[in-house]
Amino acid sequence: MFLPDGCYSSFLVNDSGFCICNLSLITHPSSVQSTCGKPKRKAVLCKSAVVTGAVFWSHRLYDGSRSERTRLDIISKLTPLLFVAIYFHIFAVPPESSGFLNLATLLLTVGLVDSIFLESVSAARSGISISTKYPIMPGKILPTFTPAEVESHNHAKSCFVTLGSKVYDVTSFLNDHPGGGDLILEYAGKDVKEILRDESSHNHSEAAYEILEDLLVGFLDNKSTGKTADTNGSATEGSEEDSRPVYASTGMSSEEDLSVETDIVKDYQTFKFLDLNKPLLLQLWNSGFSKEFYLQQIHRPRHYKGGESAPLFGNFLEPLSKTAWYVVPLLWLPPVTYGSFVGFAGLGNVPTAASYWLFGLFLWTLIEYLMHRFLFHIDGYLPDNRVGITLHFLLHGIHHYLPMDKYRLVMPPALFVILATPFWKLAHTVFFYNWYAAVTVFCGGVFGYICYDMTHYFLHHRNLPAYYKSLKKYHLEHHFADYENGFGVTSRFWDRVFGTELKTPPPKGAKAQ
Repeated sequence: MFLPDGCYSSFLVNDSGFCICNLSLITHPSSVQSTCGKPKRKAVLCKSAVVTGAVFWSHRLYDGSRSERTRLDIISKLTPLLFVAIYFHIFAVPPESSGFLNLATLLLTVGLVDSIFLESVSAARSGISISTKYPIMPGKILPTFTPAEVESHNHAKSCFVTLGSKVYDVTSFLNDHPGGGDLILEYAGKDVKEILRDESSHNHSEAAYEILEDLLVGFLDNKSTGKTADTNGSATEGSEEDSRPVYASTGMSSEEDLSVETDIVKDYQTFKFLDLNKPLLLQLWNSGFSKEFYLQQIHRPRHYKGGESAPLFGNFLEPLSKTAWYVVPLLWLPPVTYGSFVGFAGLGNVPTAASYWLFGLFLWTLIEYLMHRFLFHIDGYLPDNRVGITLHFLLHGIHHYLPMDKYRLVMPPALFVILATPFWKLAHTVFFYNWYAAVTVFCGGVFGYICYDMTHYFLHHRNLPAYYKSLKKYHLEHHFADYENGFGVTSRFWDRVFGTELKTPPPKGAKAQ
């Protein structure tokens, strides 16, 4: 575990098994021996102080009784302190303290910095009040419109159209429409479903639908349109939708259903599962739900308030449950880059090092498949008790229950650390003959994970090039059509190998009960 110049690096691990990049370069090799002994008292006290301080300040920050001004004042004072704490942890503390304190310190500080940064930026840009009861990360929250409101936008200065339950502002597209803006204005304030299908009027390619998605501004109000909640908790229209063919296991018929806002009150009254307006975790813990009922419900997706994050904890821990997509590359690319550099330098042969790194990258695709199939979808072996059900919900169930929640889509740093630790150990067990080979393989695998999480996020929330459009359709079918197949996210290769490729027939049954 020595670098070529005689420096010791605790990259991604120390002897206590902690698998986060410490980046400590200790120029005195004698200090390496201290990693095997008992933690030094000073290091333990310092790290304990950081953990205690992070918890104390986070509680002060997210105390629901505080005003907006007080909250932002605390943010302005706390953020520099947290960055100092992270710097202290990464660059100043030798790898002598216990893995638990390393883990707790980094996860608390990273989680709080992430949530505080997002919240303060949102407040500074928009002036919107930060929620004082359930802090919600800022994002593009789409409003709901009544039919009357949509119909009022029926002129060239403000032209809205609808497609199903979605509302689009096509004002900026009027002059660019190949058929002329006048044709669009004929349908201003109205639904364009039929005209888009009418080839005699104007042929519309997939690009037309992509343009519409870029112009999405909200959804039709469920109450004013007389929509009712179907079995997946989504809003569906009265008599026409009652006979709409759906997939029995999810109560959905297409990927568009994933973005239809759930009527929260109606959903709870109908299914007696979880009230989306209240913290979900405590409800689930105290519910007494059977495993069969729980699995049936979480695989019927809901959509919370146009894309907001439903409350999970309902207290100062709430921000730690949310992760913006860009946190993943910002947090993990630097240590992966550094570790790859160390591995390549230690191996001394670029082709050899590259082969190890690429092997790790390829291996990730298999790990991705196996974890998704046998860990995240452990449904058949899930213990029928509240501990097993709650852990399953936190691990993956919440993603199937609220699949379009953009802040609970990528893997939180805390969960990644827990899941990555055994793979770090495994890499060093398999490649016991060369520490640098193990690090290089591990870094290739972590890079694969970064690509996976970015792909997963963009499949849910972005319009993509041709290959990814096919992949997007494939993955979203896993959510709305068949959650028991289609476990590959970045590719369907392993689904083909193991016989779990999605071959989804059109929905047959009427609305499931």
